[in-house]
Amino acid sequence: MRMRRLAYPYVLWMAVFTVAPLMLVAFYALTAYDADGRLFFTLQGFRNVFATDNTVAFNLFGLADLLGFNLQVPIYINVLAKSLEIALISTVVCLLIGYPAAYILAKRSRARRGQSNFWLFLFIMPMWMNALLRTYAWLALLEPMGIVNTFLGYLGIGPFQFIYNDFGIGLGMVYNYLPFMVLPIHSVLVKISPSLIEAAEDLGADSTRTFLRVTFPLSLPGILSGINMVFMPAMTTFLIPDLLGGGRYLLIGNAIERQFMVSRDMTTGSALSILLMIFVLASMRILTKYEQESSEGGLLA
Repeated sequence: MRMRRLAYPYVLWMAVFTVAPLMLVAFYALTAYDADGRLFFTLQGFRNVFATDNTVAFNLFGLADLLGFNLQVPIYINVLAKSLEIALISTVVCLLIGYPAAYILAKRSRARRGQSNFWLFLFIMPMWMNALLRTYAWLALLEPMGIVNTFLGYLGIGPFQFIYNDFGIGLGMVYNYLPFMVLPIHSVLVKISPSLIEAAEDLGADSTRTFLRVTFPLSLPGILSGINMVFMPAMTTFLIPDLLGGGRYLLIGNAIERQFMVSRDMTTGSALSILLMIFVLASMRILTKYEQESSEGGLLA
């Protein structure tokens, strides 16, 4: 009974700050007011999301141009697909950069713990700064007359359009979310017993085979956790596309923000929020399932 009482503050917190806002969003998504100010039940918000009277060409990862087909989809579905495309690319780049960084930090932590902690501190330190300030800093660096293009001009090259495009948005996401990939992978790698590595080497495995058959399989829970922690905010963010996209890019987070703050259409905005939440929860469920399987499966054969 005493342990159950300790859970009451957590249950209250979840009820007030999670369940109640979700119920409010669901209420707005399923209701609207008529001309006389009377509240009525409606599915108009979801109809607006899937409306076919305003369609655009679907071109996920450039496949439409590559395969030569023209598929017209509702504009919000295309926005969701574009958000998915940029979030996936940013997650893959974070993984390609973050895993080697976490691996190097984990190796250093076994040899020189103080030095490893210093480099890990450098990865974490930008997270202490406000995300708005971090993103604004990239504007000063990468804008057409910014520091980077000015330096390139002295070398006789450029200027290049680094921002207000997919590259700028992806760069901002990688910069902001890279620590969320490094930290979980690092935390798993440092817990791998050195005796396992030594045993593989004693059995004749070289460094490459040891990594592929021992280190990498054991680090899969950290990889999946990092993917989860990067993909979800990259999928839903609206700050980074707003600043580094110059307001020219409409991703799903920006679409929801504009429905609430500009159009004042809370019905459509809430419907978009619910669909995005369902997509994110489904993605989390898949990643969590594979994370549990990889943590229970031990070493790969």
